[in-house]
Amino acid sequence: MAFDAGRVTTVTFDSYSTIVDVDAAEQALADRVSTPEPVSKLWRARSIEYTMVANFVDAYQPFYEMNRDALQYALDVHGVDISTDERDEILAVYHELDVFDDVRDGIQRLKNGGYDCYVVSNGNPEMLASMVSHADIGDLLTDTISAHEVETFKPDAEIYRHAAGRTGTPIKEIAHVSAGWFDVMGAQHAGMQGVWVDRKGTPYETFGGDPDLTIETFYELAEELGV
Repeated sequence: MAFDAGRVTTVTFDSYSTIVDVDAAEQALADRVSTPEPVSKLWRARSIEYTMVANFVDAYQPFYEMNRDALQYALDVHGVDISTDERDEILAVYHELDVFDDVRDGIQRLKNGGYDCYVVSNGNPEMLASMVSHADIGDLLTDTISAHEVETFKPDAEIYRHAAGRTGTPIKEIAHVSAGWFDVMGAQHAGMQGVWVDRKGTPYETFGGDPDLTIETFYELAEELGV
C-alpha cells in the first residue's frame, strides 16, 4: 500500500529501537558478562515475546517488570551468576539509553510543519518519562501514551485505538513510526498507516504485507510529509 501523506494529521512514534538505541544496553552487560552480545539479544527477544504472550494469557505486568524477568532469563540461560542488585543496575540502563542522531531534528521538523507528535509505547509511564527527558524531546511531543493505560501490549489493536482516542485523531489520520515490524503491522491492522524505520538495513518480514512507508531516518518522513 502506498503511503498517503495527505491524510496524515498526527504522527506517533514507538520508543525503544525507534527513538532510543536498545543495543546500548549491551554496554551495561559488558562490565559483568564475558559474552554480552548473546545475552543482550536474548534479553531483548524474550522481553518482546513475554509481552505478546501476556496479552493472550492475561498476565499483564508493567513493561519494566517484563524486561526484568526477560533479563533474568537471559542471564540464567548463559549461566551468568550475578546479584540481584547487579541485575537491577543493568536493567536501569533503560532509563538512559542513547537517542538516535536524527530524532530531535526530525521531530522538530514535523512539529514545525504542523503535525502533533506523540510517543506510543509498551514502556510504562516512568520509563517513558526518563526516556523523553534523556532524549531531550519533551518540548517537541504533545504527550506520551503508555500500554500501561490499557494494560495490554502491542500489537494488540486496543493500544492503537486507545492512542487515537487520546490524541483526538481519527485513526486513519495517524502515521505510526516504529522500528518494530510487529508494531508496524499492529498499527496497520488497527487502521493507522505504518511507517517502518529500517535503521539496520534489514529485510522486512515475509508475511503480513508491506509497510506503507519505509525510512532510514525521521528526516525521510518529514520529506514525505513535505516539511
